[in-house]
Amino acid sequence: MMNSQRLDPQNVAEELQRHILDSTQVQEFLTQLAIHASDSLSRQGPRIHCGVTLLRDRRGDMAASSSPEAALMDELQYKYDEGPCLSAARNGEVFHAPHLSREKRWPEYIAEIRGTGVESIMAAPFDLLGEALGALNLYAEGAAAFDEDMQDLALAYAAQASASIRLAVRIAQLLDTTKDLKAALVSRTVIDVAVGIIMGQNRCNQEEAFSILQRASSTRNMKLRDVAMRIVENVAPGDVGTHFDG
Repeated sequence: MMNSQRLDPQNVAEELQRHILDSTQVQEFLTQLAIHASDSLSRQGPRIHCGVTLLRDRRGDMAASSSPEAALMDELQYKYDEGPCLSAARNGEVFHAPHLSREKRWPEYIAEIRGTGVESIMAAPFDLLGEALGALNLYAEGAAAFDEDMQDLALAYAAQASASIRLAVRIAQLLDTTKDLKAALVSRTVIDVAVGIIMGQNRCNQEEAFSILQRASSTRNMKLRDVAMRIVENVAPGDVGTHFDG
């Protein structure tokens, strides 16, 4: 087995950060991470297929894989709700199955994957600081493929990947917050414009106009924003924007 020094943690971190910048969604980044992990670890020894599992509420929430083989191995774990990768993610511990032909844990899952060509599995948990649970899922076609050196490599990689996943998740959360804020501003703008129209049509003050809008929303069983949009479109067809667009 190659020396674990051959896998440079700094290089791994830099490459994963580049993938974060190149990705538009967390799912896309996780796929790139799985492919990168498979390529990086396979250069150190036997061919490794890689899956990535993220859990919320202790159920499979998001997954990615480097190959169809890895995707199948992961999907069968989700099907039976058992397996080394789910165990690693849920318990925060490393799970190693060096000889699947002798494995007694996860009986339904193991029975299902016999004959697929995968003979050993290692799963290393990610440290996501409570934001989610997750694991790096590694599958090899040879038995006992994850010796001590390879296990050290996998753990080192999982540690670097953990920081990158945390960053990707936080960026996604910030983008979602920005989208929600923009949507709220647009909704507020539509309502304000509709209130102004009602004020002009009924020669009433802002409070009275807003009450009219609320009554229309209740009577028609429609969202306030939708009623407001209809009023605006009847007067000035076209999109209503805000003055906060970048």
